[in-house]
Amino acid sequence: MQASDIHVIPKRRFAAIQARVDQRLFTLEEMPLKQSERLISHFKYLAGMDIGERRRPQNGSIHHYLPINGNIHLRLSTLPSAYNEALAIRFLPQDDLNTYTNLSIFPGSIKNIFKLLSKPQGLLLFAGPTGSGKTTLLYSLLKESQHQLKRQIITLEDPIEKRMDSLLQIEINEPAGVTYLDGFKSILRHDPDVIMIGEIRDDATAHLAIRASLTGHLVLSTLHAKDTIGCLFRLLEFGLKLEDLKQTLLGIVSQRLCEIECPYCGSDCSLYCILRRKNRRMGIYETLQGELLKETMASIEKRESNFKRFPQLDDYHIRAMAMGYTPLRPFGVKKAIGYEKA
Repeated sequence: MQASDIHVIPKRRFAAIQARVDQRLFTLEEMPLKQSERLISHFKYLAGMDIGERRRPQNGSIHHYLPINGNIHLRLSTLPSAYNEALAIRFLPQDDLNTYTNLSIFPGSIKNIFKLLSKPQGLLLFAGPTGSGKTTLLYSLLKESQHQLKRQIITLEDPIEKRMDSLLQIEINEPAGVTYLDGFKSILRHDPDVIMIGEIRDDATAHLAIRASLTGHLVLSTLHAKDTIGCLFRLLEFGLKLEDLKQTLLGIVSQRLCEIECPYCGSDCSLYCILRRKNRRMGIYETLQGELLKETMASIEKRESNFKRFPQLDDYHIRAMAMGYTPLRPFGVKKAIGYEKA
């Protein structure tokens, strides 16, 4: 089904097994609570989690091989609920890595992003909510950058989401003493050209990304933010100085995944038809770079609220709707981006 997640949701009399396919939840089956308890305990055992502990959330992972799909990494999380533990399993295929040019509805926008990777040093950020395709885009760009530019790429991740033989990947393990700061000090001795920091979550990681880009390396990282301008404000909330951002920041990319409208069913596509389609979701990308980035930071410094207009996610989504790629009101979204303007 190419599902991204499997959920085991306990209810009063039974447990529901649900799959998330393209941001839509489908109920696969319902099973007795006793059976779901055994199922969750089995997965907790395989993931190295504490089977006897049911009062607090736990995280774990499983690496598995399937003959059809190849290597797949499962990231598990349990959560105590009113009736029983709930289990969420995120699927992270390891062998399924698309070429970056096939990820976007508008290939021109993503080619401009790849040009930023040719810079010798600086900071490039990818912003967006969970499930917006940041990790897929980032790994695709790193793979192509290494292939074309012959660069040494080292990643610091917590956890490693896609294992790639061509990259030197380091997993953060704080109980064992491997933190972002310790990992950064160590990888500088391995002469990296590009450093990828998995996600900027706090002040320390934000300052580390700035520090790494100031040492003469190209640094890539992700951040949860609504858009490119929102990403700038989040960086300032982390305590970064605007002067440091002016020296290091090459660009910010904000992205969303849009549902591609079925040419046969339109917006009302059944699950059986969805599974037969190859391209079901593609990305739109808003990029803030160059002079526009400098002018935006200057406006923030002057505390101005009117920023210079540049192509944003709303504009790309309206264009995709006008060209017939996406439905006017995509399923799972309360209101299409820019629908009122359209």
